[in-house]
Amino acid sequence: MTDALTILGIESSCDDTAAAVVRGNSVLSNVVYGQTSLHADFGGVVPEIAARAHAEKLDHAVEEALSIAQLKLADLDGIAVTAGPGLIGGVLSGVMCAKGLAAATGLPLVGVNHLAGHALTPRLTDQIAYPYLMLLVSGGHCQFLIVKSHDEYERLGGTIDDAPGEAFDKTARLLGLPQPGGPSVEKAAADGDPKRFPLPRPLFNQAGCDMSFSGLKTAILRARDAVVAEKNGLTVKDQSDLAASFQAAVADVLIEKTRRAVDSYLRLSPDAPSFAIAGGVAANGAIRQGLMDLCQKANVSFIAPPLRLCTDNAAMIAYAGLEKMAAGEQDDLSFSARPRWPLDQRATPMLGSGKKGAKA
Repeated sequence: MTDALTILGIESSCDDTAAAVVRGNSVLSNVVYGQTSLHADFGGVVPEIAARAHAEKLDHAVEEALSIAQLKLADLDGIAVTAGPGLIGGVLSGVMCAKGLAAATGLPLVGVNHLAGHALTPRLTDQIAYPYLMLLVSGGHCQFLIVKSHDEYERLGGTIDDAPGEAFDKTARLLGLPQPGGPSVEKAAADGDPKRFPLPRPLFNQAGCDMSFSGLKTAILRARDAVVAEKNGLTVKDQSDLAASFQAAVADVLIEKTRRAVDSYLRLSPDAPSFAIAGGVAANGAIRQGLMDLCQKANVSFIAPPLRLCTDNAAMIAYAGLEKMAAGEQDDLSFSARPRWPLDQRATPMLGSGKKGAKA
């Protein structure tokens, strides 16, 4: 049934305005309008600026996605849109755009969890079978999930504070490197000595799969300040060594915690054991290679979708919506945008609740 469905996906949860058309496991178009230049002077994403940019670009993204796919709205079987979690202004922009299209065309509509989009991407690209183990390591999220179906997830652990993507961005700012931080830190680290600065590996020796990167961010700040105090500034070599030491610490933690998650997953005795990684940090070569080596030793298939489908995009939202519609699920026009929306609703929140609910 999924092969017959053609779905328009819309994504606007952070600073990428995206639209895509997916038919079965084929991505017919995948349009992404980035906002890096709009936020460059602020050292991070400004929610109000992001929301306005989404409102200005969403209709163009949808139009371009349909044009590239050589389809019209009437050719679609449904519309899927990110309904959360994310920056609420951006999420709301996408939801209202999708609702308008659905109301005008009568097409079925589904609200998709942005994290489910990432988690189901390996099914879009590699058609892997349930259950599989997923490390979702995007800008604001990091968690290990056993993906049992399109709407059933078991969280084994995750970050209790800063996600690795956030830590990379903050480290780049501390070192005077450009944003986005992940590629900048990795580029600088390539020429650095990862052993020069003995940075901590938070929670490395603590049982379980939970992680913490806030203390690592503080450690890199203190290491930088010590160098600046000694030399009255940072040389390019200092930047590279600090970046390499930071990257090595993050990689060590992720690889060790992944080893524990794999052990837990294998206790389920899956027929075709698979480990998948998605999110922007999945592009980091050192981290990816360490995880590949781990999976090879454990005799577990390693799946890493193409980078364009690891970072925020609408193809993953379209595919997640496709699986929901294939299962007979559909939303009416009353569903709401959600700033927080954990995938595993039964797990104890890792990050605080409050009025908006648990973040993860």
